[in-house]
Amino acid sequence: MALIDAGTLSGAARATGVEHTTVARRIDALEAALGMLLFDRFPKGWSLTTMGNALVPHARKMADDMHGLMRVASGSASLSGVVRVSAPPALAAYLLAPRLKDMLRRLPGIEVDLRGETRTTDLTRRESDIALRFHRPAAPGLAVRQLTSVEYGLYANAQYLAERSPQQWEFLGYDELLRDAPQQLWLDKIRGERRYCLRSNDLGTLFQAAVAGCGVAVLPHSFFNFQRNDLIVVDTEVCPVKRKLWLIMHEDVRRSAPVRAVADEIVALFLPTDV
Repeated sequence: MALIDAGTLSGAARATGVEHTTVARRIDALEAALGMLLFDRFPKGWSLTTMGNALVPHARKMADDMHGLMRVASGSASLSGVVRVSAPPALAAYLLAPRLKDMLRRLPGIEVDLRGETRTTDLTRRESDIALRFHRPAAPGLAVRQLTSVEYGLYANAQYLAERSPQQWEFLGYDELLRDAPQQLWLDKIRGERRYCLRSNDLGTLFQAAVAGCGVAVLPHSFFNFQRNDLIVVDTEVCPVKRKLWLIMHEDVRRSAPVRAVADEIVALFLPTDV
């Protein structure tokens, strides 16, 4: 399936974590076992033959069934093993990672694989066990829980604000990859004709640029230690954006004791402090 999805040996090799020669040998062996040619080999990529294309639905069903078997089997595991958690990069680096010490101490048999990812991880195929995302998924078979509501504000270095009037501000914003993010659309609106001096697809980069005094950025209130980094919220412009943060798991994986334990610990991180 990796070769079908990628279209090239190198792409399939990256997806499966093996050498491209290994992918080719496995296809050759499968064709020999079935007694038919599944792929036409071209210099720029491999293409399914008519017979190969006819087998694709059956192959996908077999792959889905195998992934389902693995998800259910994981439910009987003890509190040990690897639990893969996918989250937006800045959330993983600045909000989760600094707060995991107590959780890791309470779960000594579990290794957390914390992945900072902008892409949507495929929980059905167990690319991750737990995902934190700002978009609630519509796909069936997923367990979803709202963790919190993230609010935003304008932030800048204290010295930067002291040396400039609002008309002289320059801005730090997302690039075209994230231009439709609600907080970015709001920033586009309130900046008027003032200049973007820096754009990035990474929130951590924008935060560090604001700390360095490069300009004014719209940042989530809860991710960063603003006081330690001498950043001040600009309260003359109140950002109305509130984004729901969701914890997502596959229904089958939720039965896994290690995954359930890590999920419960993450949920606890977002509970009000007086609870």
